[in-house]
Amino acid sequence: MLKGKWQAIKKWQKIGIVILLCSIIGGMYMYKNMGTAKNIGLVNSPVQSDTKLPRLVDLGANTCIPCKEMAPILADLQREYMGRITIEVIDVNENREAARTYQIRVIPTQILFDAKGKEVGRHEGFIPKEDLLKAFEMVGVK
Repeated sequence: MLKGKWQAIKKWQKIGIVILLCSIIGGMYMYKNMGTAKNIGLVNSPVQSDTKLPRLVDLGANTCIPCKEMAPILADLQREYMGRITIEVIDVNENREAARTYQIRVIPTQILFDAKGKEVGRHEGFIPKEDLLKAFEMVGVK
């Protein structure tokens, strides 16, 4: 009889350990996602834009070769067009919520917003500087 009670206790201990492990894993998942949600403020949505300038948002990753090729082009454009257009570069590996917010399917993706914050163009993949300049003209940036 005593042996049967010990087996029942061991069974409940195993069940308790499984429940404890599931709780820990679930808590870690929730903590990770809460941390991601805090990053939402880093990404200006078209509605939240506090500037009256047109805006180009480039979403990519530092591990992506076309994204790396875009980096010097975007840096040059930031210097050349300062005060005429806002250029934001977002690494989706560091800010995964941005990929969801902007509904990104491929990186790099460039999204062009007019001065009112309305999306007027979207491009997926590498885009040459000349094509970006043509897009800037669409929103009145010269």
